Amino acid sequence: MCRSASTWPHAFATEKMRAADISEALLPTLSRQDIRDLFPGPEHFLRRKATWKLFHKEQEVQQAASPNQENGSNGRGLATVQVNPCVSETPRPSNPTPPQPDVQEILDPPRTCSYPTLSMLFILTVMDELRCILDRSNPDFISDLKTSWESFYGKAQFYGVFKKLLGPSTTLDKVTRSIAMMKALPEMFPSPVAPPKNLGHASEAMVHMLEPTENPNTYLQRRPVFSPVLIICDSSCMLAIGSTPLITFPKENIDTAVLYLLAYYYTFHLTYPKCIATLLSVLQSEVQKDAIHDSYATASYKKALSEWKKFIGE
Repeated sequence: MCRSASTWPHAFATEKMRAADISEALLPTLSRQDIRDLFPGPEHFLRRKATWKLFHKEQEVQQAASPNQENGSNGRGLATVQVNPCVSETPRPSNPTPPQPDVQEILDPPRTCSYPTLSMLFILTVMDELRCILDRSNPDFISDLKTSWESFYGKAQFYGVFKKLLGPSTTLDKVTRSIAMMKALPEMFPSPVAPPKNLGHASEAMVHMLEPTENPNTYLQRRPVFSPVLIICDSSCMLAIGSTPLITFPKENIDTAVLYLLAYYYTFHLTYPKCIATLLSVLQSEVQKDAIHDSYATASYKKALSEWKKFIGE
């Protein structure tokens, strides 16, 4: 199911974007006032904050460092040092209009997916926004979501073997097992719409293994779908939307990457790519516990869900 406006978490916000003729690709051009106009009210504070941070975090960091540049002060008597925890500890010079970083520079040897200015705090912000959308009153939402995913993941391992999409995982490490699962999931819960020819396998809509000689900037620029994607490098992972790299995290945390992808779909009101729409719809209802209304449940979703329920005995 292509996640249409009516099935997005906050349909009224989507309708306003449509009325203003603003697509997902135009989000980087929006000012604070634009975002405030589109998502008004205190209940959407986190959504406005996360949307702004996606494309303007680096500029805010640099502008915060600009007062008293000569002595390194931030204007309050505190030294301002910008540190890249993933690449080096060299302070970044203040620049009110910094150039957009080239992804190839981010991934150059040692080949670790590192983005200079965004940290895991961004993930926490997006995950908390997801909590506000789905279960605002539950302080344990993120913990419950991880437990739900672990339960689904464990059953999906056997389901993948049953459907001859996965081999026995007893000899595989956690990272290899997680990558194999993400590649197999679109076939476990297939969509009737084939992926674009230049995308390749449907799993490429959500995860991509970077080849040793592959230019990551070129890869992101030529992706035919504007959707969250996980890029896996030698020792780390990078999450991007469109051609914009967002955050990095250690490769050993890849088992929760699917939850990050789902959170970005909700936070930024992104449409499910048709080639993995059935899978994402199943994850929406079975992992996130966000029911899909019968009027928006497609035949492929109903079939995939029925087969899954029968396998797990529900």
